[in-house]
Amino acid sequence: MTLSYKDRPPLDRPYKDILYEVKDLVATITINRPDKLNAFTQNTIYEWDDALMRAWRDRKVGVIVFTGAGTRAFSAGGDVNWEAEGGAREEDYQTADMIIACPKPVVARVDGWCIGGGNHLAYFCDITIASDRSRFGQNGPRVGSPAGGFMVAHLAHIVGHKRAREMWLLCRRYSAQDMLNWGLINAVVPPEKLDEEVRKWCDEMLSLSPTCLKSVKNSFRHVMDDTMSRDMFQNLAEISPNYFDTGEQAEGARAFLDKRKPDFGPWR
Repeated sequence: MTLSYKDRPPLDRPYKDILYEVKDLVATITINRPDKLNAFTQNTIYEWDDALMRAWRDRKVGVIVFTGAGTRAFSAGGDVNWEAEGGAREEDYQTADMIIACPKPVVARVDGWCIGGGNHLAYFCDITIASDRSRFGQNGPRVGSPAGGFMVAHLAHIVGHKRAREMWLLCRRYSAQDMLNWGLINAVVPPEKLDEEVRKWCDEMLSLSPTCLKSVKNSFRHVMDDTMSRDMFQNLAEISPNYFDTGEQAEGARAFLDKRKPDFGPWR
């Protein structure tokens, strides 16, 4: 049984996959797997969730920033090696719920690839600021990773149904300027200006009433209640309850690792 993030005990060990820092009222959570394009495993998720709760409870934190180590990627999403070994079958991902429920503003600082789970992590943040070399897109149908529920549906709240369906159904890649035009991100700057821009937005929010910001976030949360009621596994139970036993997900993961085009014909 999956524990709610509210019931999970704090991790009692040092972080392996992330870095956590608090400076001048801003907590920064950095996915620290640059050799894997900051792709995440279940361990990464547990660690960044733990760090998010630390920042949530810390009265000396007013704004929370998510980012990725290095200059190549914010995050390339779920680690396909982990998924190929069956990781997605038992995935426990409650981060989006936490970002929505967190009373403090959460900012995504994006530099480089922002793909799959990295992309929906960024679009669930309240504010997303990107360098102009960043690239965005979804990956689930391309590699047989069955994202579903509110993680998918929420994108329609941000960019509208037609754009959201395009992004999820075609798995194309988009520039930061494209995503600014769509409304997926809030600002685009050169890489050397990214930290300065993120800090500027954080400082603007830190100058405002924290209780009023909490009220604003809670108002947006209620609008999302319908889509938040369904997760990936509830969605799969409706359309393909034995999905992970059919071989379709394994074919997608293997093809990605083999650097070939997957053959999804048998499951058409």
